[in-house]
Amino acid sequence: MPGYLFSIGKKNNKPDFDSLKDCINKGVYSTIIQEPKNGWNGTWNTPQEGTVADYLSMREGDNIYFFIDRKIYGIGRLVNINGNCKFLNYPNANVPYDQEYNDIQDHLLYDNGQNSVNNRFICTFEPFPYFFQNGIDMDEILSSAPEKFKILRAFWKLSFIKFSDTENQAFKDIILRRNIDAISTPNNVNTFESNYRVNHNMIREKTNNNTDYQLGVAPFLNTINNKNGSLRHEMAIEASLIYQITNNLQNTINIFGSWDYITHQVIASPFKPVDYMDKMDVFGYKYIQNQKPTISDYLVVEIKKDVVNSQDILQLMKYVDWVKNEYTYGDYSMINAFMLGFSYTQDALDTFLKNVERKFIKGVRPSVSTEWKNVKLIQYKFNEENNLLDFTDITPNE
Repeated sequence: MPGYLFSIGKKNNKPDFDSLKDCINKGVYSTIIQEPKNGWNGTWNTPQEGTVADYLSMREGDNIYFFIDRKIYGIGRLVNINGNCKFLNYPNANVPYDQEYNDIQDHLLYDNGQNSVNNRFICTFEPFPYFFQNGIDMDEILSSAPEKFKILRAFWKLSFIKFSDTENQAFKDIILRRNIDAISTPNNVNTFESNYRVNHNMIREKTNNNTDYQLGVAPFLNTINNKNGSLRHEMAIEASLIYQITNNLQNTINIFGSWDYITHQVIASPFKPVDYMDKMDVFGYKYIQNQKPTISDYLVVEIKKDVVNSQDILQLMKYVDWVKNEYTYGDYSMINAFMLGFSYTQDALDTFLKNVERKFIKGVRPSVSTEWKNVKLIQYKFNEENNLLDFTDITPNE
């Protein structure tokens, strides 16, 4: 299973362990969505859209951990309530306008007092098997299996981050090894108490047969529609694509396929100052049927909100080569690459025809010379009837 690392900050310049205990006790995590000084003005900004995308990729069974004061506390797992593990904290929480606490108080799934207006999204989890009070320093975790950690080394300026099955297993391994005594002794003083079932029952009652708490993208996509079918923010396109894939919308699956793991903004360059690293817009993988965790295919998507030019095609191919080196170890045939934009220049189409093909050697004794060009060019258009995206494959024939 994938994992999520949630960061809990400080309160009065001290690590906020009270918030950590409250999250664990209630079995709910909610990111604080900071309101700009001049208000929302009817639109999300990129950070809010990125947070939505992160929540949309959550699935039951994914593991969670908490990061506070350099240490990791875990382990939990996301659990569905009435069929889902992520919700709006109150109706219309994904509509970018000001809210008043008194207006939403009776409808909150997670009541954090006056600040609840900024807790717009929640996810629900349970201990698995426990959250241990024995926090483990991040350096110890990263050094426990350095070859397995890719995404976590770029955990910077984020409220939380999603990482792969391999990294998640390495996380669990070191945490479980350091807490063997607590695992073998139930109610050990080294574990956090949790009354999550009480809170989850309340959420179950409020969300039962109630669509007002469903987390979706339509309400805010409509606010950044340029009226010609394009959107003003690439991050919103990422969020919509993740939403449409994870919800198996047929128009989307027919183009991009189904994926067991999907995330966004994944590092795709050698380690350097994080702000200067290249990042893949959307990244995913799928397992061989009934053979989890063996991976069969990888997904790479580069997104441009407006016109795609030749350099964008070359950037996508740079990511393809990165995935070939870092994830598939030379095997291009495992990679499914997509360029997604509103329109394409003729130069982009010409560059596509000249530069996407890769030749590589597959197998040993016998070795086979193989050609790969599994790259598709996709156009998106905002659909004003359902406030989602329509996709069209415009990949040119040779």
